[in-house]
This record gives sequence, structure tokens and C-alpha cells, in this order.
Amino acid sequence: MADRVTVIGWDGSPLTDAARSAMGAATLVAGAAHHLALPGIPPGAERIRLGSIDLAARRIAQHRGSAVVLADGDPGFFGVVRTLRAPEHGLEVEVVPAVSAVAAAFARAGMPWDDAQVVVAHARDLRRAVNVCRAHPKVAVLTSPGAGPAELALLLGPVHRTFVICEELGTEHERVTVLTSDRAADHTWRDPNVVIVIGGSGTGATGGGWIAGRDPGYPPALRGWALPADAYGTPLGEGESTELRAAQLARLGPRVGDLVWDIGSGSGAAAVEAGRFGAAVIAVDRDPEACARTAAAARRHGVQLQVVCGTAPQVLEDLPEPDVVRVAGGGAPVVAACAARRPERIVSHAVTRDEAEAVGRVLAEGGYAVECTLLQAVELDTSAWTERERAVTFLLSGHRPHG
Repeated sequence: MADRVTVIGWDGSPLTDAARSAMGAATLVAGAAHHLALPGIPPGAERIRLGSIDLAARRIAQHRGSAVVLADGDPGFFGVVRTLRAPEHGLEVEVVPAVSAVAAAFARAGMPWDDAQVVVAHARDLRRAVNVCRAHPKVAVLTSPGAGPAELALLLGPVHRTFVICEELGTEHERVTVLTSDRAADHTWRDPNVVIVIGGSGTGATGGGWIAGRDPGYPPALRGWALPADAYGTPLGEGESTELRAAQLARLGPRVGDLVWDIGSGSGAAAVEAGRFGAAVIAVDRDPEACARTAAAARRHGVQLQVVCGTAPQVLEDLPEPDVVRVAGGGAPVVAACAARRPERIVSHAVTRDEAEAVGRVLAEGGYAVECTLLQAVELDTSAWTERERAVTFLLSGHRPHG
């Protein structure tokens, strides 16, 4: 094992005394090409150009002497420190950090970033980063080859955002560009870059929050979920009862990075509450008035979602791939169309047993494990403890078995 391993962050500014001291004593230096061109590397030191961090870590573990790993920005923030400290390598490291690329990007933009979401984008899972950009008003995206500003813009599609694109921060080729997302796809961008994605219905608490990322207390909202009708300022429609919505959301489990389809959004209650969990939401309804109610409910609760007016299943063809789907209208044919898109989970409901069996059948034929529960909710008038309203519904859910 190396006698000493020092990870040095570089942000374009001169190295600190501690970094220069570690560099001067190094017998092995690992880094990207632009790092290995920095002055101060001992002429006799072995140089490793970083490609696979795991391969470099194994080489460092076998080295006898002092090793230095150079990385951009703060190597402990989505950087190489996590891989080097992994148990399989057994490396103990000292870290000399620099300003992270995210902090530098927001500084160039002259914006605070304690209220921003920060995501790493890779080509294999770029859609998750895009879903965060759909759902949150301020996101910093650490890009990678094949998952840059142009690809982000293409996947956002009609969702309008402003991009602040910071290329090659800290170098003599640094460039900061501000443009709308619909124009970003027409350019070729230099790596590495950071994209600040801004826009939507809210910009966060103006007085500052108390926790990094979106403050859970902003905008001011009622505590809890599966809220009553008066929280939305509009009557709830059939199939939108509080109890049914709670059970549907519990089975869907929407989370940050997910895209939720809410088909038959009605008042928008379910779509808004999925968005309050941090998921991106596309709310679909064939009724323009329902679409307007959904958009109004989203504004009221400070939630960003996309509203699509059209009839399912035809309107679903051009939508991006969902992770979970709630079907509140259209019955078995719409459920079948959703199952063909292979989301992880689908929930629906039915008023009669025949309808429930039809939905369960198409879920099973689509390869889903099916559950059905008969829900009965009785609302009581507590002044006299008498029954006010009774609702009986079949709740159906399907999930794709892992493996």
C-alpha cells in the first residue's frame, strides 16, 4: 500500500502550500491530462492518466511511496474520494479541497445555491436528472460525455427552462452562456461543464431556508398528504376521495428522480401530492376545465408539473417514459396502454367487480404482479356521530417483479 495518499482538488487557482508540499514529495501522480500538465509534478514521479478510478485505486494500493491524486474542484463532492476510500481498496486518504464546480458555477452566475438540487448526469440514467429539472425550480447538473446541455434540453422537450452553462471552469477557456433550453440543443458544448437549470412556478424562499436543497416548509403548506378537498379550493371528483388517494400514493411511492403520469387528473389533488414528494409529474385529462383546475392547484401549492390536455391512450404516445402511473380514467384500455410502457408500478381503481377484474387481467397479461383491495370509507358527522357519506371502491395495483 502507498505510504501516503493525498487527494488534491484544483479549481484553476494556484495550489495551496499543503498541496504543493504533497505534490513535491509524490512518487506517483494520477489525474486527467490537464492535471498532469500542471507545474510542480516531480520529474521522476510515475504518472497515471485517470480513466477508471477503480483501476487507478488498485495501482495506488500496490505502490510503495507517496501518491497524489488530482481532481477538479472539491474531490469529496461527487468526486474520487468515495471510490478511493471504498473498502475493497483499503486506502486512507488526506484531502486538500478546492472550490467545487457547483459553487464556482453559482458564483459565476451571481446566485445563491443553498436552495438548489444538485445531481450528477450520466448517459445511462440521464432521464432521472431531467426529472429533477422538471420538478424543481433550481438544479445544478454535473454533466458527463453524452449527458450534457444538449441532451438535457432534448429530454426536457416542451418544459421551458433557462440554462446557465459553465464550461471548463477555472481554465483559460472558461465560458459562461445563458440561454433558454429550447436553444441549448443546437450547440456543441465543451466538457467538463456544469448546467444550472432555472425556471418554473417558484424560485424558493426569498429569506433563505434552514436546510440545503428545497426547504420542506416552502411554500407554506398544510402539513401531511392526502389532503381534504378544501386544501385545493375545488370539489373532488369521483375516485378522488382522501382515503383512496392516500392508498394510491402509498402504493406508487413517488420520489425524487421519478416521472409520474397522472391520467385523469380531475382536481389535480393526486398530481400535486405526487409533486410534493419531489417527483416530476405529467397530469393528463381530456377535460380542459380539469386541466385548468390541476394547473391552479399546482400554483396554489408551489408544485411544478406539466399539464397535458388530451384523450388517453392516444395522447400518451408522445410522453416520456414514466416510472409510476396512476390511472383514474379510461379503465382497462388505458391501463393496458400504460403497461406496454413498462413503468415500475401502476395503480387504478374500479367501482364494480367486473371493472376490477378487467383491469387486473390486463395488468397480469402485461407481466405485473396484481393486488386488489376493497376499500370502504365512512365519513361521520362528529356533532351527532352519524354517517354522512359512504364510499366503496376497488383499489388495484400492479408492480413489476424485480429480476
